[in-house]
Amino acid sequence: MCDACGKKIISRYPADSIMPVYDHACWQSDAWDALEYGREYNFSKSFFEQFYDLLKAVPVSATINVGSTGCDYCGCVLNCKNCYLSFANSCEDSAYVFGHKIIDSCDVTLGLEVNQCYAGVNISQCNGIFFSEQAESSYSSSFLYDCRNVNNSFLCTGLRNKEYYFLNKPLTKEEYQEKLKEYDLGSYNIWRKTQETFKNLYLSAPHKYAHIRQSENVTGNNIQQTKNCYMCFDTVRGVEDCKYISGGGLNLKNSYDVHDSGTNAQYMYESVDIGLNASHMLFSIFCWEGYNIEYSKDCNNCKNIFGCNGLRNKEYCIFNKQYTKEEYERLVGRIKKQMGEEPYIGKDGVEYRYGEFFPTEHCQFAYNETMANDHFPISEDVALVRGYGWAKKEHSEESVTLRASELPDHIRDVRDDIVDQVIECEHKGQCDELCNTVYKIIPMELRFLREKKLALPRFCPSCRQTQRVRRRNPYRLWHRACQCSGQKSSNGVYTNTTNHAHGTNPCPNEFETSYAPDRPEIVYCEQCYQAEVV
Repeated sequence: MCDACGKKIISRYPADSIMPVYDHACWQSDAWDALEYGREYNFSKSFFEQFYDLLKAVPVSATINVGSTGCDYCGCVLNCKNCYLSFANSCEDSAYVFGHKIIDSCDVTLGLEVNQCYAGVNISQCNGIFFSEQAESSYSSSFLYDCRNVNNSFLCTGLRNKEYYFLNKPLTKEEYQEKLKEYDLGSYNIWRKTQETFKNLYLSAPHKYAHIRQSENVTGNNIQQTKNCYMCFDTVRGVEDCKYISGGGLNLKNSYDVHDSGTNAQYMYESVDIGLNASHMLFSIFCWEGYNIEYSKDCNNCKNIFGCNGLRNKEYCIFNKQYTKEEYERLVGRIKKQMGEEPYIGKDGVEYRYGEFFPTEHCQFAYNETMANDHFPISEDVALVRGYGWAKKEHSEESVTLRASELPDHIRDVRDDIVDQVIECEHKGQCDELCNTVYKIIPMELRFLREKKLALPRFCPSCRQTQRVRRRNPYRLWHRACQCSGQKSSNGVYTNTTNHAHGTNPCPNEFETSYAPDRPEIVYCEQCYQAEVV
């Protein structure tokens, strides 16, 4: 229920949230002012203790919706239209997507400028790509891995500038079309067998140590058009002079220890979900458009604020209280001095001084409700010992009307009333993927699957999203040696197609890679990999 108007709402916060939760329209309205929650700074208490009290008092928006329409069921959207359960920027007519400029697509994780795609991971500038990973500038293809400018192809890896390929072998247009008749992806059983073939193909092909394109002097993975960056992941278009970035793009510069930032942003530090024509944002969360912002949350178009929550278009504020420029600068200096001399001691025994992010125990979400659990999974016991919190699975109160095993095998046999059915997820909650236990096929999704002749999913959206995320490499690097042993890969699975510069001797090259040493993939250095790319 919205704590302002009392109506039922969809919220990213649970019903027992420690904070007042407003419907986004109520939160955006002028009916309330965050300055009403302003308070004097108390030097007898620590900064972090007082900020946590402010955090609990100021209303939060049930969802983040900036310039979007028809996106009531999305947790965080910017300039989107008609999207469902998505975390998206400039996307339209899509469901279960995470990315930028995704149009008329479903089940895409980290997509960039894609149209009519399905079940994709790390795909960019693609059209009509299904069940693929690391695909770029490709169209009308399925089950691609690490392919660029590949069209009308099926079950392929490591291809460049190819068309009408099947299992990495060239076919004529007529041969290709005839071959596809054997792989009717409208059938779930056929899809499942094809998915297993794709998995084996993926493991038998050499993998480049890192996916880095059009970049200079960088380490990390999934990097495009980036320069002078160290330990950065998922960065695109104009990211420069940064360290320890996960999710950055569109001219993010001179930043350090930041997750999900960009769009003309610079000098960002120790922050999450910040940017958009901004600079000098430190230790902050969900702050967009502004500068000189420290230790703040949900503040938009503000400047020169410290320890604030929920402000809009404000300047010279501390703990949501207005000050003059001189008062502000003097008080901020005193607070920083106290934070350095009298640290807050967290429940985990860690000292938090000025220059550190917020204490972990003050996070509004449990560990398994966040992306941290996707990239760094831990058990409930470990999370609780570390003070992270752990959310119990909430099972839907809706009664199951159809089990996944009872769904028609083929999409052509699916009736219109499928959108009214409450389907039991195949996992039945017995997994570590935050299973919703039940799900529905929404009209947008049904239309898409029918048009593309693709089978209905058997898992709930939460399980599907977790599965896609876990197919990605972690935000970590290991020092490893190239696994090319001369004529074959060191595990003997792959036979090289050409002679490499090192001849029949093992490749001497070493590198930093996000492939852990115990993973089954065959990992090659840049030179050996390029020699094998078709």
